Amino acid sequence: MNDNKLIDLRSDTVTRPSAAMRAAMAAAEVGDDVYGDDPTVNRLQAHAAELFGHEAALFAPSGTQTNLIALLTHCQRGDEYIVGQNAHTYKYEAGGGAVLGSIQPQPIAHQTDGSLALADIERAIKPDDFHFARSRLLALENTFSGRVLQPDYLAAATALAHRRGLATHLDGARICNAAVKLGISLREAVKGFDSVSVCLSKGLGAPVGSLLCGSQPFIKQARRWRKMLGGGMRQAGILAAAGLYALEHNIARLAEDHENAARLARGLSDIAPIKVTAPDTNMVFVDIPEAQCSLLEDALRRKGILAQVDPHMRIVLHLDVSRADVDRTIAAFKDFFAA
Repeated sequence: MNDNKLIDLRSDTVTRPSAAMRAAMAAAEVGDDVYGDDPTVNRLQAHAAELFGHEAALFAPSGTQTNLIALLTHCQRGDEYIVGQNAHTYKYEAGGGAVLGSIQPQPIAHQTDGSLALADIERAIKPDDFHFARSRLLALENTFSGRVLQPDYLAAATALAHRRGLATHLDGARICNAAVKLGISLREAVKGFDSVSVCLSKGLGAPVGSLLCGSQPFIKQARRWRKMLGGGMRQAGILAAAGLYALEHNIARLAEDHENAARLARGLSDIAPIKVTAPDTNMVFVDIPEAQCSLLEDALRRKGILAQVDPHMRIVLHLDVSRADVDRTIAAFKDFFAA
């Protein structure tokens, strides 16, 4: 065990590219992607479209940008998207759809499993009346706080949206985690959605980048929005090579992160006075007494463990956290609460 290793549990966005990924980046063939002639970007986009069962894909710098591009492509000024109250596209992306697209969010409450109740979605859809914003899009998220939305629910929700004339978008930042957990293909995991955003820079381990998948006409329009938002990159093949490596090598291994999350949850579950929620995928949530949060964060840091400790603490497992690191984290928690 390497006790000097820094263990970073804040997010799966903190992953570092492996030596093999760096080698792929260094060897990448490049062109100018704004002109559409970067061969590595083109290969990444074609591969992603095939994996997720869409006609085309677009490479962009971040998941926030691919989600925003989706909103701007699906909706016009004065339109509305229906979204969860705590969804990333609503709560954590700086209001971009409203600020830059004049698109109104209609947030509704999540159920305990992270889904939006079908009846609530139905009630949120506005009538065709000029007093109201035009309901145009249903935006869902999978995984949601590490929880997997079930295929039967997603099929019902997307069918409802389409029946009522709405398009559907999936914030699939961690959709690969959901697919691995369910043991289904990526195509099955995104079935029913007109567009899907997929992050390469979380559990898949690429240093930067996200993909937006959709139909050919949708992606053609999305490319214009990407340019307007400043997301047109030049010799982006160096980054796209990391994304290709991630999709080709790092999807199946997500199961290791899920196993480590379960191991961590079991190891923490018998520590008083904390309460642990059993994980679905790679996130463990731990309720910590508020008075002990800052003390615990400092104690963990002294042991070389980075974590954001608050009363509802999120611990995220990823490819840079090993089984030994999990055991070291469990020991650090036990030492703190035994003191």
